[in-house]
Amino acid sequence: MFILFYIVLAGLLLAGLSVLFLRMDPKRLAVVLRYFLPVLLTVFGVVFILLGRTSISLGLFGLAAALFGRARARARGTRSARQTSRVRTAALEMELDLDSGAMNGLVLAGQFEGRELDALSESELMSLHTELRGDPESVQVLEAYLDRRTPAWRDGFEADADEGLGAAPASGSMTEEEAYEILGLAAGASEAEIREAHRRLMKRVHPDTGGSVFLAARINEAKDVLLRRH
Repeated sequence: MFILFYIVLAGLLLAGLSVLFLRMDPKRLAVVLRYFLPVLLTVFGVVFILLGRTSISLGLFGLAAALFGRARARARGTRSARQTSRVRTAALEMELDLDSGAMNGLVLAGQFEGRELDALSESELMSLHTELRGDPESVQVLEAYLDRRTPAWRDGFEADADEGLGAAPASGSMTEEEAYEILGLAAGASEAEIREAHRRLMKRVHPDTGGSVFLAARINEAKDVLLRRH
């Protein structure tokens, strides 16, 4: 009788959860399912303890612990990749979200120091562009941001045709730490992870798809720096 009760209870629980899962965002659902099975096995382990089947419950607890450990390891791996790319110049620190393609930056020097680009008005961004004309790298990073935020910004902005355009001059050898930040990887990433991060980023910033020549060049350089280690 008790066994039948617990089976019915588990069936109702699974039915309710299935309805909830159908309404959930796919990415969030994948994360939830990663932890759902260990939790479910733990619940059944408790049930078998109540039924006096200790040996079965111990096996379920062991399997649940193994699956939970694997889920935690995978989650740590996802967080270490950070899903962002960060490029730093003398005046700007720009961050690109690898999933959404959203871009934002922090001003590191000048009259807008300490402010995020998303918080600046269009007129303030134009003032920042003028202020950074002596720093070609920062100008090109800012222009990449403007192209995403306000694609038609050049129409009402008078500037020298050659100012801030073209490939940025090298600012010195890129370090491995900078390369990892640009590709959004944790130190010690494998060759396969480096190539995959490079591929995902280039889809976002390649000039042929309306991206930035400067950012594409930095991403390529970061890949080369890290692959030399392999």
